[in-house]
Amino acid sequence: QVQLDESGGGLAQVGESLRLSCTARGRTSLYGMAWFRQAPGTDREFVAGIDWEDDNRWYSESVRGRWIISRDNRKKELYLQMNDLKPEDTAVYFCAGNKDLGYLGGYDQKQAYHYWGQGIQVTVFS
Repeated sequence: QVQLDESGGGLAQVGESLRLSCTARGRTSLYGMAWFRQAPGTDREFVAGIDWEDDNRWYSESVRGRWIISRDNRKKELYLQMNDLKPEDTAVYFCAGNKDLGYLGGYDQKQAYHYWGQGIQVTVFS
C-alpha cells in the first residue's frame, strides 16, 4: 500500500505561482505519478504526469508551458510548479500513483492510477 499526502495549496492571485508537493509513503514501488484536479461540478481531469522509469513527462493542454512536474526519487516526492495561475485553475488537486509498468487506458486516465491523495484546494482570484 501507498499513502500519498499533498501539501502546498492555498490562495493565489492571477499570474502568481504556487508549488504543490506530494509525499509517497509505503513499501509498494510506484512506476508513475500524476496530478489531477477537480473543480466543483466537473469530472476529475488529468493535469500532469511523470513516469518513474524513463522520466517521460506529460501535460494537459491547459497547463503546458505554464507548469512543470518534477520528482525527487530519494525523498519519494512529486512536485507541481504552477506558474501564471488563472482563475480556471481553481480546483482541488490530487496526487496519484501507478504501481504498474503500463497505464491502463493511458497515462491521463484515472483508472491508470491505484493510489490517491486526499486532495488539496487551490484557489486563484483576480
